[in-house]
Amino acid sequence: MSSSFYSPVVERLIPYVPGEQPRIDKLVKLNTNENPYPPSPCVVAAITQAAQQGLQLYPDPESGVLRQAIAAHLGLAPQHVFVGNGSDEVLAHAFFAFFQHRCPLLMPDISYSFYKVYCGLYGIAVQTVPLRDDLSLNVADYAGVAGQSVSGVVIANPNAPTGIGLPLADMERLLQMHPQRVVLVDEAYVDFGGESAVGLIARYPNLLVVHTLSKSRSLAGLRIGYACGQAHLIDALERVKNSFNSYPLDRLAIAGGVAAFEDNTYFEHTRHQVTSSREGLTLALEDLGFAVLPSQANFVFARHPAYDAASLAAGLRTRGVLVRHFKLPRIDQYLRISVGTPQQCDALVQALEGVLQPGS
Repeated sequence: MSSSFYSPVVERLIPYVPGEQPRIDKLVKLNTNENPYPPSPCVVAAITQAAQQGLQLYPDPESGVLRQAIAAHLGLAPQHVFVGNGSDEVLAHAFFAFFQHRCPLLMPDISYSFYKVYCGLYGIAVQTVPLRDDLSLNVADYAGVAGQSVSGVVIANPNAPTGIGLPLADMERLLQMHPQRVVLVDEAYVDFGGESAVGLIARYPNLLVVHTLSKSRSLAGLRIGYACGQAHLIDALERVKNSFNSYPLDRLAIAGGVAAFEDNTYFEHTRHQVTSSREGLTLALEDLGFAVLPSQANFVFARHPAYDAASLAAGLRTRGVLVRHFKLPRIDQYLRISVGTPQQCDALVQALEGVLQPGS
């Protein structure tokens, strides 16, 4: 009966399902790709200082100092940067701004599942392009449709949940294939080994690159995302944002975000720790018989030829370790495992040994 109050679109929505956020202490949480290390001490200090003054006032609706900090880090002008409440909000605004053209949006058949949720929310038709059998992306597969007959292209690079990255030359080919439509490159994990397309922005007016501070900057709990592109794309995002919420980032988030970009030494140190642990975890999983896809992210995507992935995930949970399992075609025998600290990775491997060899 209560659904009779809904707008027609609501009953058709299939919402995104986030990874489990446990309420049980002492679980080894390797299921949602958070950074295992805390944010820079400079971030904590900046937030503490910001909390002591000005909270009775609205924040800067343009988040000017944060945009300047991001622009300086990337070698861009501030007018080429847009910020929002996490990259999910930035992506939502981009889908609304650029992809409602009554023709399908191209995206890989296996990618970040929120993309299809946005399409359902905004009534955007989707045309999925299958990944290769090895779950890598073939750019040539996106050339079969003329640019005017699609609403745009969305690519996660490195891809999620596979972790496989595209070289920059392939990304440039994709931009050239569809010059009349926006190509959105979601680089949530690029700082862990991928090649960023930000350097192509000056040459391609159809390129929008989206980043987050949730992963490599250890700020998943603060919710900061941003997009980079030529000024006309940023203007479109600003129009959508100011028709939705003029104040997406609060004063604490702005202060913390600026401090995160100012402490580049800490950033480099922690991302190196993550990539080093990723390599060690990959070798350990392979020693246990897993096939592990080549990852340029802060997670690995692995399957065991002799064990069901859902059973493995359930067995790990009983041993206090959370990983992510997707009940989706083509990848239902894979586990996505976030890279933790060395101690967390060791705990995962020990738990897996118990699941694979019960009673040993």
